[in-house]
Amino acid sequence: MNITATPALPLGDDALILSHRLGEWAGHAPVLEEEVALANIALDLLGQARILLSLAGDEDELAYLREERQFRNLQLVEQPNGDFAHTIARQLYFSTYQELLFNHLAATDSELAPLAGKAVKEVAYHRDHAHQWTLRLGDGTDESRTRMQRAVDALWRYTGELFEPVEGLETVPWAALHDSWAARITSTLEQATLTVPEGPRHGAWTAGAGRQGLHTEPFGRMLAEMQHLHRSHPGATW
Repeated sequence: MNITATPALPLGDDALILSHRLGEWAGHAPVLEEEVALANIALDLLGQARILLSLAGDEDELAYLREERQFRNLQLVEQPNGDFAHTIARQLYFSTYQELLFNHLAATDSELAPLAGKAVKEVAYHRDHAHQWTLRLGDGTDESRTRMQRAVDALWRYTGELFEPVEGLETVPWAALHDSWAARITSTLEQATLTVPEGPRHGAWTAGAGRQGLHTEPFGRMLAEMQHLHRSHPGATW
């Protein structure tokens, strides 16, 4: 398998894996409107993944024939859906990061600029969708608030990896993007009457080595399911 060294690979892996996780909600979303919304977000991300992976090699081979350690996605996006609050917290953290990054890339001469420029609007919708649901759940019933707070706390340890420099994107102002991300997340959580987690996002007790090919236990099971059909019928055409 030929893989071109490009920052498109880790960003494509992020989109691919989160798309698959969101697709797992099909037939299980809490209300019909969210069935459609989550499916649309998953399709948006899949479209991004196809373009990004094609810059690194054959998109199907990269998606279905790599081993676990060859994937470079963030550990955040591979986390299981959990309950609806957990999915929303994961989406809030990631889409806020992705919107900031794509806005920056769209204004550069990077090979990723065309994709980023086109994807900014859909990513802004992804973030707004997560923002609105965070407000509804956080400032809703006692049960919804408890679940939302539990979700933002549980996933906090995976957010430090978001702003670790990506090879090939050395000109991205990662520290400035981090500060903007933190301000936005804090604003959303405070509006939702939620508490910003106090745990560390960097250091020995945090998670994050997905960019180096180290993944959490649930990722292996997810990958086996995602790749099963393609590996069971190699070379098949439809």
